[in-house]
Amino acid sequence: MIEETKITLRLPTELHQWLTAQAKSARRSLNSEIIYRLEGERDAAIADAESPRRRS
Repeated sequence: MIEETKITLRLPTELHQWLTAQAKSARRSLNSEIIYRLEGERDAAIADAESPRRRS
């Protein structure tokens, strides 16, 4: 079972509307859309941190 934490999130109205539209387009709930996007950003940040740095 995945442990979850419940939070209250305040978003600018325009961002909320955009996220809601993106969720609807992807047939996801707003919560699932936010998780999907945050996990994608987290995975990209981890991959970036683990990639070898180029030396100038």
